[in-house]
Amino acid sequence: MDNHFVPNLTFGPQMVQRIVDVSPIPLDVHLMISHVNRWAPGYAEMGCASVTFHVEASDDPIALARQIRSIGARVGLAIKPGTPVEPYLELLPEFDQFLVMTVEPGFGGQKFMESVMPKLQVLRAEARRIGSDVWLQVDGGVTLDTIVIAAENGADTFVAGSSVYNGTNPEHAIAGLRSAVAHHH
Repeated sequence: MDNHFVPNLTFGPQMVQRIVDVSPIPLDVHLMISHVNRWAPGYAEMGCASVTFHVEASDDPIALARQIRSIGARVGLAIKPGTPVEPYLELLPEFDQFLVMTVEPGFGGQKFMESVMPKLQVLRAEARRIGSDVWLQVDGGVTLDTIVIAAENGADTFVAGSSVYNGTNPEHAIAGLRSAVAHHH
């Protein structure tokens, strides 16, 4: 987050590089930044396993996706809640993951926006139609209740921040979320 694309500021490439250097876990970055075409390839080059950027911040998402993939990272496309998904359906083959924001990006702890679920349904139908194994992700307001709603509407990958880290036992929270989805299937 660069305090331009979204109204919040987090850490940048130097901090991410330090995390990549010490983490045994593959790093998945979601860039909520302006000038994403300038910055995103560097995250792949530093060793991030996947790089997701916002369609609203890129003037050429296909070229950027291909550049990130050529470096060896998975690539994801994110959309804000107010962005229609239909204009981007033809881009699905270019991406490994498609992230539908279920809150306005920028701050944690917001309420899940069930109103964006039709976007997941449209994406899942299109992925099936073209035989794509794209991951459909949601980010924002993911809880034990909302994770099931998202899964029922086509999501298969979930970003949970506040519901995991605001409690006293993150491992227990993650296990609960996984269990909720497992019982759904």
